[in-house]
Order: sequence, then structure tokens, then C-alpha cells
Amino acid sequence: MDLKQFIRDIPDFPQKGIIFRDITPLLKDSRAFREAIDRMCELVSDREFDLVVAPEARGFILGSAMAYKLGKGFVPVRKPGKLPYRTVYEEYQLEYGTEQLHIHEDAIERDQKVLIVDDVLATGGTAEALIRLVKKLGGEISALAFLVELSYLSPRKRLEGYDIKTLIVY
Repeated sequence: MDLKQFIRDIPDFPQKGIIFRDITPLLKDSRAFREAIDRMCELVSDREFDLVVAPEARGFILGSAMAYKLGKGFVPVRKPGKLPYRTVYEEYQLEYGTEQLHIHEDAIERDQKVLIVDDVLATGGTAEALIRLVKKLGGEISALAFLVELSYLSPRKRLEGYDIKTLIVY
């Protein structure tokens, strides 16, 4: 199945000059969604990890489905003010602004192995912030898995030294 056909391009969103890769058509199609989750799980089948860590909102969808299928725990990473317990956070640059990511301070135990999952790897800023959060709590990065990679933004340079798995590359 060609999963790329289920990714819709939205020009000038969220601001002029950005092409947003919309995965909602893929999520809506039960066969494509199942295929994407199955294939993302296959991408990381050679990696050992205890937890899946994923940011809101689309990362939650993919990460929690993968955690369920692989029998792993799931840790949500959220924007400020969304988690009910004490958090630690990292600030990072998006291609169109600045943001913060928060994680519960007890979400990861020291030396736990973590798989980071998100929908799109663009500039690598979000992934880099997720890595810093995991390390801040004493976790170890096993790999990073993404549905889509925007290779023309060269995100792998920013994440050099990490095992990066992607399903669809632009």
C-alpha cells in the first residue's frame, strides 16, 4: 500500500511558505492507519525499549497505537498547563515559532529505554526537545520513529548519532 497517497499537502499552513503534511486522511482510512502502525512497529522491531514517548497531538495517536501493539508503556508529552502533576520542560524552536514541551517529572525512571514517536520529522526541533526531556529524567534513547520525514529540511543533521526510523520520506 502506498501510504504517501493518504498524506494531504496544505500550502501556507500554519503560515505562508510552509507546506503542512496532513495525515488526517491516513488516520481516517482504517486500512491505511493499520498499515502505517504495523509498518512503524516493524521499523523498530530490532530495538529494545520500555516506553513510547510522544508529543501531542498527532504523536499521541501514533505513539499510543504503537505502544499498545508492542505491549509497551506510553508517556504523553504536552504543551504548558496540560499535565496535572509536576513537570519538567524544554523550550524549542519550530520552523514557525517557539514552543515548550512538558513531561511529568516521574514519567521515566533512570536508565529506562525510550522510543520517541511523532508524526512528522521536519527541522528536528521537536525531536531534539523530546530527547533533552528524556535525558533530563535519566532515560536512554533507543530510537526515534516518524511516519513522515521532510528530508529537504535536513533534520538528521540536527539529530546526528541517533537511530532514526521513518516510513514516508519527502
